[in-house]
Amino acid sequence: MHQDDAPRKAAPAQSQILPLIALVAANVALAFGPWFVRMADSGPVAAAFWRMMLAAPVLMGASLLLRQQPIRRARGLWWVLGLSGLAFAADLASWHAGILQTTLANSTLFGNVATLIFPVYGFIIARAWPTRLQAIALGLAAAGGGLLLGRSAQLSPENLVGDLLCLGAGLFYTVYFILMSRVRETMAPLPALALSSIASVPLLLVATVLFGESILPGHWGGVFALAMVSQVFGQGLMIYALGKLSPLVVGIGLLAQPVVSGAIGWIAYGERLGGLDFVGAGLVAVALVLVRKGGRTPVQLAPVGAQAQRKTHG
Repeated sequence: MHQDDAPRKAAPAQSQILPLIALVAANVALAFGPWFVRMADSGPVAAAFWRMMLAAPVLMGASLLLRQQPIRRARGLWWVLGLSGLAFAADLASWHAGILQTTLANSTLFGNVATLIFPVYGFIIARAWPTRLQAIALGLAAAGGGLLLGRSAQLSPENLVGDLLCLGAGLFYTVYFILMSRVRETMAPLPALALSSIASVPLLLVATVLFGESILPGHWGGVFALAMVSQVFGQGLMIYALGKLSPLVVGIGLLAQPVVSGAIGWIAYGERLGGLDFVGAGLVAVALVLVRKGGRTPVQLAPVGAQAQRKTHG
């Protein structure tokens, strides 16, 4: 089995430092995605298509050069990889369309509702209640996310359609995370991301045609940046971290994106940040520190009949 495939529960505390750095770097890179979509002169769904089309050969080539045997290791996982590609294609199509109809901070915040849903999934799968520090961290993250809906991410009728599209994208993104976390139990990050990306390409091409968008962009700068920064670098580091960190840590880490996107929107488009935005960013940072200190030992829930079985064998 590939060295990267070791179960994340068994990883010692120090081994999580590198995945945490990768998680932060991934979210910073992904936060530039909305800006690149606005820079692209193609339609939003066409930009999503080129993001995957340009990135997939790079990811697959890197996987083959590293001799990670993507085809062989995908045995038994093709349906999961196919569904993950479908979920990510739906996420990108909705999200890219929403980006053009709301603020950068809004698009990133609503597009990452996995912040709260993915950790809940993790607790259900682990059959565990969150520890006190985990619960506090999740509460602070939720409060911070709410405060990030300040002047930089104002809810208004003008942004409603874009907000709803980004919210729908966030739900698809959560499904993608759940599916890819399963894939990462047995596959290294590069082949997992490469095959999932390939699966999304034809779906996004069909969506581009159905929406009547021009497939070829006039300028390649925006879509190339989307492919290399957002997909290869950002999603590459994210899928690596997904196999190493708990859903709670990954979910809270996603809140770094609206902070960075809000700053980009302020600088590039005058979408000014307010005081509540900085307070929200501070709460997210505190949540990440708390979950780093005490987020690895959730309180296990005994399966039904487990206590009686222990007494019998005791």
